[in-house]
Amino acid sequence: MKHWLIAALVFSSAPACAATASSTTPKADVVALEKVVEAFRTAVVKKDKPAFMGLLYSASIPWIGVVTDNSVKMADERRKAQSKPGIQKISGTGSATAFIDNIVESAYPVDETVDNVRIESNGDVAQVYFDYSYVSNGYKSNWGQESWQLVRTSDGWKINSVIWSMELNPVLPPPRPK
Repeated sequence: MKHWLIAALVFSSAPACAATASSTTPKADVVALEKVVEAFRTAVVKKDKPAFMGLLYSASIPWIGVVTDNSVKMADERRKAQSKPGIQKISGTGSATAFIDNIVESAYPVDETVDNVRIESNGDVAQVYFDYSYVSNGYKSNWGQESWQLVRTSDGWKINSVIWSMELNPVLPPPRPK
């Protein structure tokens, strides 16, 4: 019992989004890449386009979202009832710039949670993979897994591609005031 209590105390004090990494990933890279993940999340929450764009290798990196089959079916059924065309399985804003512009222009607060971060790096290239949830004005609109590829430049780690899965919330958001 005593050992269980000590283990519970040790593990409960660990940061919620502490990354796991392979034993070959340099510790300095883990620390630096965790900072990139948090800087990304913070730039989204603060609607800070310059900070967000500064994390990218270029503005034209691949930016691809994949909507789950269940979410495509659900959305298509809703849109059909409204005489609207269905949604695409491969979705997203199409670019990092459009993504952050949409957030910056929104009148509503946004949040992106990041959990279960996994990092692989050899010191020059890295893969970061995590679970995310996207919340707009208190409504959790979608969630899934996100994967980045990064390169280490003379200016530090830069995101070179972003792909993510997207499970849409089956509960519609509350009506927005007009």
